[in-house]
Order: sequence, then structure tokens, then C-alpha cells
Amino acid sequence: MSRASGRLTVLHVSDVHATDHGLLYDAVDGLERLQAVGEYARRARITPEAVIVTGDLIQRGNSAAYGAVRDALADLEQTVQAPVLTVLGNHDEPDAARILRGHEKSHHRTVLVAGLRIILLDTSSGALGRVQREWLAGELAEPHRDGTVIALHHPPLGSPLPTLAKAGLRDADEFLDVIEGSDTRAILAGHFHHPLAAHLRGTPVTVGPSLAYHQVMDARPDLISGHDRAMFSIVHLLSEGMTATSVSLESPSPLFSSSVPVPAHQNS
Repeated sequence: MSRASGRLTVLHVSDVHATDHGLLYDAVDGLERLQAVGEYARRARITPEAVIVTGDLIQRGNSAAYGAVRDALADLEQTVQAPVLTVLGNHDEPDAARILRGHEKSHHRTVLVAGLRIILLDTSSGALGRVQREWLAGELAEPHRDGTVIALHHPPLGSPLPTLAKAGLRDADEFLDVIEGSDTRAILAGHFHHPLAAHLRGTPVTVGPSLAYHQVMDARPDLISGHDRAMFSIVHLLSEGMTATSVSLESPSPLFSSSVPVPAHQNS
């Protein structure tokens, strides 16, 4: 894994929007794009500690796709040789999603990976709610070895796009009250279909781009416009902070290519 390089690596994928028949908007196959993430990591020799998928695993009304999603996530795990962890978003259907690994009993849970505590939260309703926030407070009561990453679908802030300005987590303030002063190193979220970085109450927040489609930032103030671009993020947790790099799965022709020696210990 990447610990030898002095950093922990997480592949952050969001908003797959898989369908159970046909293509989303006659163009998007979310399952194939999950496979493409794995192939990208293999070709680029990225060795993550984990892959975190922050919700909207299916397109609303396509609950029959969960079986195929489960299989695609298992294939991705095999390709990258690291655990693939998922949370639910507003398009997901909590009852049907129980066939997914890790979701059988609860849609919120804690997973320990390579010394890192990963807390996975359920915002399929648009909020965490009191019960889940109290559970989270209990989890964070004691710091963990390499700290904590929290993953949820709805970001605890709004988008700069006017149409998504109020589309964040409904109980964001209460959530931030819980994590303030804890060992949380990063919050990973999705939902907006565009990358966004923030720093809230001392904690970095990274909103990952979408695997399904990208929100165009210069659309009219009364419009959301999804364009066919598949993206995910590479998150590096460093001793002094974190970085998040957006990656497009498109492969345009390079302007130039040149070989650069890479020491073996610098794998991602």
C-alpha cells in the first residue's frame, strides 16, 4: 500500500447513478465507469488503502441495479486490492440497498483500515438525524491511531451554484458541532456533481466530482446542466494535512509525453 511513501491514499468516487436497464440519459453506464476507475488505478500503479464511494450508487427508481452494483464494487475491490466502502445518497433506496456488503444491518458504520478510522454515514434522507449524530459522537469520543475520515453523501455546506446553494446537509451545523475538536482529518462528500474544497471549523472538506456527469458551473442561475464527464478524486492524507486531486476518466491525446524515473517507494 502507500504508507511507505509517507501518506495514506483513498480513491474517492461519488454519484455512480447506475441503472437497471439501458443507459442513464442514453449515454452513461455507471457500472462500466466503476470498472474504469479500477483500470485507471492499475495502469497508474496507484495502491490505495481504500476506495470510498459517497452515495447515489443507483439512479432513483432503479433499485434492481443493486445486485449489479454489488458485483461491480467487488470487482473494483479485486482490481485495486483494497476495501471498497460505500454510503447512501438521496437517489438510493435504503431497504433495497441492504444487499450491499456492509449495509446488511445498518447504513452507518465504522471501518478500520491501515490504522485509519473511516466513519460511513447515511444521508439518504438529506440529514443525519439525532440518533445518528449521537452515535457519531460516541465513535469520536476517543481518538484513533491515524485519525478519522468521515464519508457522507451530502456536504455540510452549499454549492456556489445558485441552484444547489441549499442542497447540502440539512443538519450541517449540528454535524459540525459533533466533529469539532475531534481527530477528524477529512470529510468526504458528493452530491453536487462538481469538485469543491472547503475548511470548516478546522476540518478539511472535499466534495468529489461525479462518476456519472459533471455540473457545468456557468449555467444560468435557474439551471442545472449535466455534461458527460466522468471524474473521481485521489485523496492523500499526509502527516501535515491532505490533498485531493480530481481525475477525469477521459483520455485525450497528449500534447507531449516524456519518461520520468519514479522511485519504488513513491507509489501512491
